[in-house]
Amino acid sequence: MNQSQTRKQPLNTLLDIMARLRDPQRGCPWDLEQDFSTIAPYTLEEAYEVAEAIERQAPDEICDELGDLLFQVVFHAQMASERGWFDFADVVTAINEKLVRRHPHVFGDEKIADAAEQTLAWDRHKAKERAERGVAADSVLDGVPLALPALLRAQKIQRRAARVGFDWDEIGDVVAKIDEELAELKQALAAGESVEHMREELGDLLFSGVNLARFLDADAESLMRAANQKFDRRFRRVEQLAHKAQRDLQACSLDELEAYWQQAKSETSK
Repeated sequence: MNQSQTRKQPLNTLLDIMARLRDPQRGCPWDLEQDFSTIAPYTLEEAYEVAEAIERQAPDEICDELGDLLFQVVFHAQMASERGWFDFADVVTAINEKLVRRHPHVFGDEKIADAAEQTLAWDRHKAKERAERGVAADSVLDGVPLALPALLRAQKIQRRAARVGFDWDEIGDVVAKIDEELAELKQALAAGESVEHMREELGDLLFSGVNLARFLDADAESLMRAANQKFDRRFRRVEQLAHKAQRDLQACSLDELEAYWQQAKSETSK
């Protein structure tokens, strides 16, 4: 048995395990109850856990989480096979063909200057494939999934709009737009506008913030995760400081909490 065959065995084993879990007579009751809609949230969760492991630069965890994510793909493929739609081999064949088709500069004679040009070419290939499937292209925003996290989707649709010239000229214009949206939110608050209107203005402000992230060549979703982690780290330190002072957080005054926060901020910034 050659090395290639040896490395294929674990994948075949995984496929066999999945089929056994879904076996109507001998399978797992929980696995048998699942369908595409119930498994989809787990698929998203596993993808996020891969991203988290990557952010922590933990190789063993990345390997483990990628396995969990692969299991999600196998689970969906098994359910599709049971319905006669497609199987795991079809999934692999489809992505193989797509990668070759969308990289003619690697597997063909086309020339691509850089990553930016490849991104544009990738979108052109996707648009062509949709047209071949008979999917009408009504907008440059077509194909951006609605189910994406809101920050990620905002950044993607902004990039799509920018490719046809709908964009600010420079970063200062984006900052000015943020100031404008903040002023409109303050005005709505001061005027006692409806909650719905204030929420709309806040949404506009958040959307403009995503635009600034794009101009800074940063991923808004990653920035938000980093901000969450920073708050988590500092707040846990606030709890420790209060416990050390034998103070109940709920009994602390705002001045005490601010003092703890500033100390935590100073310590965690070092």
